[in-house]
Amino acid sequence: QVQLVESGGGLVQAGGSLRLSCAASGSIINISAMGWYRQAPGKQRELVAVMTNGVPTKYADSVKGRFTISRDNAKNTVYLQMNSLKSEDTAVYYCNAVAITTYAASLIAWGQGTLVTVST
Repeated sequence: QVQLVESGGGLVQAGGSLRLSCAASGSIINISAMGWYRQAPGKQRELVAVMTNGVPTKYADSVKGRFTISRDNAKNTVYLQMNSLKSEDTAVYYCNAVAITTYAASLIAWGQGTLVTVST
């Protein structure tokens, strides 16, 4: 019912930048929140950044000042601008959305993940 298509991952040198994109499609009435999570090998999936309607944007402490999340509501798209990347940012990044659809309320959707590798 809701599909999240991610792009922008890849290999980057430490100190460099990447921009991730995620577009939502499907039987969407509206989206109340969109964000990004990441999971490194052997680690739990963790919140990176999230934008929720009517609530201040939240960032993980480890990315504050380096990452910026933004949304284009007209295109149901969320972005993650990642600057000053560190090796510890290496992970699979997952797009997440909380959507109201024709099928269900507060449906939680996940993207397939895109790998970000930061080399040193």
